[in-house]
Amino acid sequence: MQEPGYMPLKIADPALLFEALGKTPLVGMTPDEMADLLAELGEPRFRARQLFQWVYQKGVKDFAAMTNLPARLRERLAERTILRLLETETAQYDQKTSTTKFLFRLHDGSKVESVLMRQSWGNSVCITTQVGCRMGCTFCASTVGGLVRNLTAGEIVDQIVMMQRELPEGERVSSVVLMGSGEPLENYDHVLRAIRLMHEPDGLNIGYRHITISTSGIVPGMLKLAEEGLPITLALSLHAPTNELRRQLMPVARIWPIEEVLAAARAYGEKTGRRVTYEYILIEEVNDGPEEAAALARLLKGSLAHVNLIPMNPVDERPQYRRPGQERVNRFKAILESSGVATTVRRSMGGEIDAACGQLRNRAQRRQQRR
Repeated sequence: MQEPGYMPLKIADPALLFEALGKTPLVGMTPDEMADLLAELGEPRFRARQLFQWVYQKGVKDFAAMTNLPARLRERLAERTILRLLETETAQYDQKTSTTKFLFRLHDGSKVESVLMRQSWGNSVCITTQVGCRMGCTFCASTVGGLVRNLTAGEIVDQIVMMQRELPEGERVSSVVLMGSGEPLENYDHVLRAIRLMHEPDGLNIGYRHITISTSGIVPGMLKLAEEGLPITLALSLHAPTNELRRQLMPVARIWPIEEVLAAARAYGEKTGRRVTYEYILIEEVNDGPEEAAALARLLKGSLAHVNLIPMNPVDERPQYRRPGQERVNRFKAILESSGVATTVRRSMGGEIDAACGQLRNRAQRRQQRR
């Protein structure tokens, strides 16, 4: 049953994005779909595995690089298909945290940002699922320009492929968080297709347990995701322990009260056996007091839950919000832990290049000087 006041988004047929080019994107295709395409071209189906590896695993940008495919086939593929859906416009590197932010240009001229984080335990990426966002969270840069459109599954996966190309030979992306611009559960079908493509052994070969999908609390999407049978991690952006405060920070809370959102999160944990992560951005003197910490502890105590505290990252358009000092962060964390709620403080990565949580956008903007 559709909740009153909520209108789900429906993306137009992705083929329309490429109709003017008269070509079909390869990235976004499954192995079986590639086999069908090659059969139409009179090629044996075994070549689908070779093609799939070139597109996803090796991430080539030119058909000529597909050296184990016949030259005539490469020519016909170049005539009929699109190999890459993204072009890298800029890449900014934060040496302090080994983080790179990419600005990608799409075929229709839209732009999205994605982040590659190199850490001791592996390489993780934060990817975008929409051009912009319509959620309207008052502390986030992604929603400043509103929503332009959903991304296709191919555009979602190609972000990972393009970033993996930048890694040294022998290294690969080992984990993915769908926490960039946009609300993933508003682009449900393409996000789920993209996740399954990430997992393909002949492609990126990323384990489902190493994929996290973040949501602002789209209850029908959370419940539907629980039925998929995929052991991916659900991260719920909570950011407040009461309906009143959550509605001030997140307009989506006006549709689904915190009780319904938490019930859906618990249902996800029970159905999948996966611990739900509750993301909580700490904003100085807004939601970071001991009263809010105690209220959050009461909400989550006894749940299969982990709280990820995120000290507010600066957003030029949100000067009214400030990052709390370390003493306030530590106090909030201590109150949760004293109630038995597992809690960590997220390490900020890419803050020097506006690549940290809440800072990604659907286009490049000049970074204003901050004191």
